[in-house]
Amino acid sequence: MMEPAETVGFIGMGHLGHTIARRLIEQGVPLVVWNRTKSKALDLGVPVAETPEALADRADIIFLNLFDSDAVASVLEGSDGIFSRECTGKIIIDTTTNHFGRVLSSYRMARVHGATYFECPVLGSVVPASQGNLTVLVSGDEGAYKKIQPLLGKIGSTIFYLGEPTLATKMKLVNNLILGSFMATCAEAVALGEAAGIPREEVIRILLAGAGSSMVLNAKRENLITGDFSPHFTSALIYKDLHYLQDLCRTMNKPLFTGSAVKEMYAMALSKGIGHLDFSAVYTICREF
Repeated sequence: MMEPAETVGFIGMGHLGHTIARRLIEQGVPLVVWNRTKSKALDLGVPVAETPEALADRADIIFLNLFDSDAVASVLEGSDGIFSRECTGKIIIDTTTNHFGRVLSSYRMARVHGATYFECPVLGSVVPASQGNLTVLVSGDEGAYKKIQPLLGKIGSTIFYLGEPTLATKMKLVNNLILGSFMATCAEAVALGEAAGIPREEVIRILLAGAGSSMVLNAKRENLITGDFSPHFTSALIYKDLHYLQDLCRTMNKPLFTGSAVKEMYAMALSKGIGHLDFSAVYTICREF
């Protein structure tokens, strides 16, 4: 079991990563952090390492929460990355939503350098992260898993251990098919109701009382009502995840009916320069037609 005073590393200060890091701090976990843009980490009030390598000098357990698998590879394998130093006994907890194929490379690189790698993608966004109510999916070595359970319990209220490498990542991509599709469908329904002459807020109230009642619409109702699409989970992220899911379906010789169409809706958000906004901004795309 990890000693309470052991310093933990955290890399990646995007909206979700920053929130998870703050949650760990609030739970009494001493952190050292790194982010490509250093200023995004300064408000946490904890030490900020100059490089991933320097962070690894100070922590034996290291969380990653990055945009994609390219970013993970850079942090692990770059010239000043974690694996540019001695890593025997270190544990990498990767909460990034990765490409299912690329995580196998992370496992291999970790083994070569004496470290242990876990896929730990999370279900949920900023609000549940701030409350420690994420759902955590875990793949990786079962024996070492027991060492990280207490930490994962500080950020997640529900943990599924799936064991075999790639399963956690594949399940996260399947989950995000529902997330992206629900959001796109709710956005289109709101836009259609509004176009039919019903006030937007009334449309949303009726949908929530009927077939639209869902965690997704409940979470995004204020975004849709106010038009404030400040990002919690961006269109760029869901587009990336659905692209990874298409790759997965291709390897299984499975069609991806809904997900492929929905991915192109988020592609339109990117093409219109709003990929950095919350993925609920797909409503503005639906409203144009």
